[in-house]
Amino acid sequence: MERIRACLVTVLVLTLCGLPHVRSSASDHRFKAGEDVPLYANKVGPFHNPSETYRYFDFPFCSSAPVKEKKEALGEVLNGDRLVSAPYKLDFLTDKEAEIACKKKLTKEEVAKFRAAVSKDYYFQMYYDDLPIWGFLGKVDKEGKADPSEYKYYLFKHLVFEILHNKDRVIEITVRSDPNALVDLTEDEEVNVDFMYTVKWKETDTPFEKRMDKYSQSSSLPHHLEIHWFSIINSCVTVLLLTGFLATILMRVLKNDFVKYAHDEESADDQEETGWKYIHGDVFRYPKHKSLFAAALGSGTQLFTLTIFIFILALVGVFYPYNRGALFTALVVIYALTSGIAGYTAASFYGQLEGTNWVRNLLLTGSLFCGPLFVTFCFLNTVAIAYKATAALPFGTIVVIFLIWALVTSPLLVLGGIAGKNSKAEFQAPCRTTKYPREIPPLPWYRKTLPQMAMAGFLPFSAIYIELYYIFASVWGHRIYTIYSILFIVFIILLIVTAFITVALTYFQLAAEDHEWWWRSFLCGGSTGLFIYAYCLYYYNARSDMSGFMQTSFFFGYMACICYGFFLMLGTIGFRASLFFVRHIYRSIKCE
Repeated sequence: MERIRACLVTVLVLTLCGLPHVRSSASDHRFKAGEDVPLYANKVGPFHNPSETYRYFDFPFCSSAPVKEKKEALGEVLNGDRLVSAPYKLDFLTDKEAEIACKKKLTKEEVAKFRAAVSKDYYFQMYYDDLPIWGFLGKVDKEGKADPSEYKYYLFKHLVFEILHNKDRVIEITVRSDPNALVDLTEDEEVNVDFMYTVKWKETDTPFEKRMDKYSQSSSLPHHLEIHWFSIINSCVTVLLLTGFLATILMRVLKNDFVKYAHDEESADDQEETGWKYIHGDVFRYPKHKSLFAAALGSGTQLFTLTIFIFILALVGVFYPYNRGALFTALVVIYALTSGIAGYTAASFYGQLEGTNWVRNLLLTGSLFCGPLFVTFCFLNTVAIAYKATAALPFGTIVVIFLIWALVTSPLLVLGGIAGKNSKAEFQAPCRTTKYPREIPPLPWYRKTLPQMAMAGFLPFSAIYIELYYIFASVWGHRIYTIYSILFIVFIILLIVTAFITVALTYFQLAAEDHEWWWRSFLCGGSTGLFIYAYCLYYYNARSDMSGFMQTSFFFGYMACICYGFFLMLGTIGFRASLFFVRHIYRSIKCE
């Protein structure tokens, strides 16, 4: 047992090493004049396909020195980063003018490879003292040419690095290509290339602590902020209208119901009951497939907790721009550590529903979200391996993730399950459940599950859809998103709208004497996840230029997992709100 515990601690420490300290601005290096500051080449890929990236030296670049790989944390590997030493030497405070980095004779095949990359707008990414820089590999000359076969393809062979420093620290770096230094790649013929570079150093007053601000400020520009605030105002108006409408309707209707039922009890006990009081003996009848229901609640609660922790880290400044892999590391670590919450919630609720097979319930809880995620990952990782892309995880990383699952996630899930099973909490039902269920009267089509889910998902989605574009453009594009405070406000609005709309639909369902509200409230709450996935289809076709099998499968595969996670999380919120409401109204009347 001690050995297992030691392994568990080791894996967690290894994983947590990838989670950076708050706002330390990556590295805090001080350099002397002439000191070698390593420039790392990260990846190369088509500009419009952010998931499809390749190692820098998968392309026929040359290097005058042996290529060294930089050791990376778990989150960086999950992010597809593969840093290697670049062929350019940028010594601190040392200017260089048109210096040759290396020479290479490109074969016909290598020329064709570069030409294909240039035609698809391939870009490269590098890091210098943890500051990111980008540039395009080349350009396509289409001017005055209608026929694509007449296009000219050029490779940039001369990079100009401009670096700003404040005394002994690097503050900013930019790279541009010399438009006059081009290599013609149009024909399939061998060509000699001298890869050159120029380095220019300039002094700046910008303090080291603010060197990352230029990346984060791009999402805080006035016109962007106006759109974000418009999004919040739109959401708040939606919430206020919905809350006011529901509060007015429900309070008035419920008040009338309470008065009517009290009057009925005083005047004629044998009078036939109608409405939601009529089904008081069935409303707390346990749902079908209660093990699956409890597992869904457990997984949803865990994902909700995970989201709250991620927001806390974001608000305190951990996820500053280009903090490589921090988000992925945080997701893996926090998901592993919160699995006990899923086990406890599922097992305790399953016990309240008088379930007995708690081992099966725990297995279901552990695999309900991880199972589809694992299947999706296996397929997409196979696709990435076939493409030889950096998104393909190395075997060592897969082993680390498996160890985290086996030594952290699973034991905590079991411990939480045991604690939940032993809590022996009883289900708080204000009314006794009858022995036999009442028959549900015939209902019109719009009171069926699917139309109700469509109604329930539309309002919460309308409150968040403006913000969704910016999140998608950040995750599946090159836009930077740093306004986490606004995102958190939108998230709170989403929760409130989801809870209110689910409560309203649950009331109308009970008023129609349909007592099977348990699953319905969960499905209605989670239906926003389906709307987000529908938005994925719109975004892919109308708002992005993504193409190719790999990028398409990554986009729809991982978005399916994210939307499924939203479905479980918001379904849990919807059910919890409905359960609170149902208990409240039935506690307010006398139930025989």
